[in-house]
Amino acid sequence: MTITAILQQVQAYECRHVVLTGGEPMIASGIHELAAGLHAVGHHITIETAATVVPNGIACDLASLSPKLANSTPDTEQAGPWRERHEAARLKPDVIREWLASYSAQLKFVVSQTEDQPEIQGLIAKVGTIPSFTHDRILLMPEGTDVETLRARGPLVAEMCLEYGFRYAPRLQIELFGNTRGT
Repeated sequence: MTITAILQQVQAYECRHVVLTGGEPMIASGIHELAAGLHAVGHHITIETAATVVPNGIACDLASLSPKLANSTPDTEQAGPWRERHEAARLKPDVIREWLASYSAQLKFVVSQTEDQPEIQGLIAKVGTIPSFTHDRILLMPEGTDVETLRARGPLVAEMCLEYGFRYAPRLQIELFGNTRGT
């Protein structure tokens, strides 16, 4: 679709909030023009990104940053040589810092085990202090693609949130719709 067609399609809905997401939206051709067009007609724009690409002045009201932890790296049997590419590119502290310093933002982490916490703390330390960013803007969500796994990991994630002052983010789309495309 052209940017004009996308803008027309969005205008057909009675909504104020628009989320730009899907894989990594910041590498999509025309993303800056799309965000500017949405902003020009009064939409609140949330960009969900892995924060590996600099924002470069994109129109954005809420940057929802989801840096990938080590638990996201596929094993060699599944991914082959793509594994090394993923591992080398998954964390960009300087890019995360730029997003946090430039936009209203939140950090979201998918947690699968207690051992994820030191990595989260290490990344926060690498990013450094951003005066406008506080720990209550860090969200942890349990990793899982089915309700049983989410419920099993939920208490662990809740404890981590309580201990460090983070927020808990349920994966409501999986509870409601299962692990389906488009949710």
